Amino acid sequence: MTRHTTVQIQGLPVFYREAGDPANPTLVLLHGFPSSSAMFRNLIADLADSYHLIAPDHVGFGQSAAPSVEEFPYSFDKLTEITLELLDTLNIDRFALYIHDYGAPIGLRIASRHPERVSAIITQSGNAYLDGFTPFWEVLFAHAKDRATHEPAVRELLTADATRWQYTHGVPADLLERVSPDSWVLDQAYLDRPGNKEVQLQLFWDYQFNLDGYPAFQEYFRTHRPPVLVAWGANDEIFGAAGAEAYARDLPDAEIHLLDAGHFALETHGREIAGLIRDFLRRRLP
Repeated sequence: MTRHTTVQIQGLPVFYREAGDPANPTLVLLHGFPSSSAMFRNLIADLADSYHLIAPDHVGFGQSAAPSVEEFPYSFDKLTEITLELLDTLNIDRFALYIHDYGAPIGLRIASRHPERVSAIITQSGNAYLDGFTPFWEVLFAHAKDRATHEPAVRELLTADATRWQYTHGVPADLLERVSPDSWVLDQAYLDRPGNKEVQLQLFWDYQFNLDGYPAFQEYFRTHRPPVLVAWGANDEIFGAAGAEAYARDLPDAEIHLLDAGHFALETHGREIAGLIRDFLRRRLP
């Protein structure tokens, strides 16, 4: 059964889901925008018989604390720091990473700074190359250069229509019925909390600095050659399929699977991804 726990990290409540026997290999699941660890609810159930799973909610998301931007210095560096402290608090020294969207710059910071702790990486629309950026990002990069001018356009990405689009765009018509409306309704409820849109705007702005870390991430790939499984929605218009294929540039042994899915591929291809993970970790973990 999945256990739902909250611990204090740097004086803030940080929520995480946990399942499986801690004696088994640990897989840390890092969610993206605008979601929470709830995106992994079915994957956790599918894998808990063989793996120990930890899925935290980042600060500002889900059931974790969401202090205002005046009370907390929101940045991807800070979210990485919180995640590492959580893992240390839970005495998790070595683990595989599952990274999605925002989870990628957090997880890849951890991996590149502490390569001895990371046994493998699974990436689902978890970008590490400029190749993955699509025209979707033009307004966000414009906002990074001039927040005041472009904030109205960027705020449109925080609306209910935009959240629903993230879940449904790129999903084949015959698979749309697999996507639970609960997913985007829950995400939007978190976004609509007082002050949370300002949190998200701050992280939108800070995202530009993740690109500065790409050379270090890619050097980590070349130097340490971590086992990498790519399970990516081929129809994702946020992080395009070119971002998935780019992993092979520095990791020729990366196992790349482009699924007939959108940005939230777990919603439509969860069982398939769980099967890929089982096969991959069985072969690649020592």
